[in-house]
Amino acid sequence: MLKQRGSVPNLVVAERVFNRMAAAAATHMSDETGEAMVGLVVPGAMSGGVPTLYVLDTIAPDDSAIRQFATFQQGDAHQDELIWWLQENWRSERERKGGLFRKLANPNKWDVPLRYLGDWHKQPGHMIQPSGGDLNTALDWLLDADNEMDFLLAPIVTLGHPSTVQPSSPMANFVMVALDDGEAMRVDFWYIDQRTGLFQPISPAIYPDDQLPALVQYPWHLINEKRMEAEMRLFQKEKLFHSISFWNVDNEAPLEICFLAGMMGSDHLLLLITDHDYPKQAPEVRVAPFLPMGAGDDMYKVFETAFKRSQPLALELEWSPSLYLVDVVHAAEAKLNPTSPNARKSKGESAAAIGDAAASNPVSSTPTTPIIGDSEEKTP
Repeated sequence: MLKQRGSVPNLVVAERVFNRMAAAAATHMSDETGEAMVGLVVPGAMSGGVPTLYVLDTIAPDDSAIRQFATFQQGDAHQDELIWWLQENWRSERERKGGLFRKLANPNKWDVPLRYLGDWHKQPGHMIQPSGGDLNTALDWLLDADNEMDFLLAPIVTLGHPSTVQPSSPMANFVMVALDDGEAMRVDFWYIDQRTGLFQPISPAIYPDDQLPALVQYPWHLINEKRMEAEMRLFQKEKLFHSISFWNVDNEAPLEICFLAGMMGSDHLLLLITDHDYPKQAPEVRVAPFLPMGAGDDMYKVFETAFKRSQPLALELEWSPSLYLVDVVHAAEAKLNPTSPNARKSKGESAAAIGDAAASNPVSSTPTTPIIGDSEEKTP
């Protein structure tokens, strides 16, 4: 929660944020659009000093967002999952004092939670102030205790301005960004908190990207939902036990997306470790002794125990993005127990065709197995 005595905090915005705004606004020229913003709240250097908000990046909603001439609504589950992913990776980096911010000057400054800061949205014409509807929406959000927010940033983006217009004062609350069409995008920054209940102008300072912490890449299981649905369909078809967790396998960001899998009656578990850009890269495979599990067990702890007891398993499998995780399971079982009826070489009955069919007829995107991990900051 942001606690302060001044009217508004300081504000720093990464250059990449304006690039994201321009790209999104150009895609929806006639309708309103917008994105969620994530960043940091860094306390003032002196006791009781004014804190600084750092806007590090923005996150677009999925196709369910409502974009019309004077209406924009976002906040879908997909957007929340992406925010959670960024927060969980940031939490991991803070815990291990990783390189996302340790490579910058004064690294201790950035040792604060990553959090949701508010939304920017594009308004029609040159309407540079939040509307009455924007105010009501913001107040409803701030007064909802479940959101755990006592402030919001609400930048307004408008297009079609002359590129020659520039702020006349360094304390202005807007920024002009030249676009390829010769005109300019204007971004007016507004701030609201529970104490005032009104939007106030807030002056942004623009920092080069290399002077601020970078965030991790998005993971494949969230940006390639059809692939994830196909993988889950194949696990179910093979009647494989499976759970999903995030784990720092290589001691670098981002976290790996890891699958704990096992066949019925097997004496071992397989750990299938995928990078954020899977299936571009082949998964890493490890094998661990089977662990007894109950319905109420913490699967995060189960995975932790399995990982500690696991050993790498090298496979003679020529990887291709057309293969699936069940193909890796088949190759692993063939090596571990060649006489087992469940062992099947991936060059035999590949899951690719089944996976393609699953992708064209996807199951619900609601996970049927737990995604493990605890975020240090709840996503509103």
